[in-house]
Amino acid sequence: MTSRPEARSFTGARLTPWLVGFIVAQRLLELRVARSNERWARERGAVEHGRAHYPLFFLLHGGWLAALLIEGRRSRARVSWGWLLLWLVMQPTRVLVIRTLGRYWNTRVLIVPGGERVRRGLFARVRHPNYLVVATELLSAPLAVGAPRTALVASLLNAALLLLIRIPLEERALQSYRDTSPPQA
Repeated sequence: MTSRPEARSFTGARLTPWLVGFIVAQRLLELRVARSNERWARERGAVEHGRAHYPLFFLLHGGWLAALLIEGRRSRARVSWGWLLLWLVMQPTRVLVIRTLGRYWNTRVLIVPGGERVRRGLFARVRHPNYLVVATELLSAPLAVGAPRTALVASLLNAALLLLIRIPLEERALQSYRDTSPPQA
């Protein structure tokens, strides 16, 4: 029994432009939300922390998208449905993080005077769920389309940026919010 030609030919090279296009559109929408939230926060006297490292994330994500497009288009591998499913599962999680943080969600580290650290939803279980979503995405999207070098390099660079710079900086900044969480049993 032979498989259908269209099923055999559904390669990473064919999916890559669609996947990258979706991610670019998603990122542009997120930046629009972030800009709106930034204006709101700054109107309330927000202080930005870590401005110097911010461009590194744009370089990382822009480089990741370019590498994903190039390596994915050259791939002869079939689409890895497991990795694609993992990437898809992360998308509603991303929306949940943004909705949970509301006006406090941003791509920058902005501390609003009188604000409180969010500890509900996913934030009650995971300290930085947005970074978990992004790390999973940087790994799973390239592996879904047969771009393992992009997955490896982007994941390592992202881990270095998060673990050595962003998360420690964000934790220090968030200490300025008073702890309003209920006592743990």
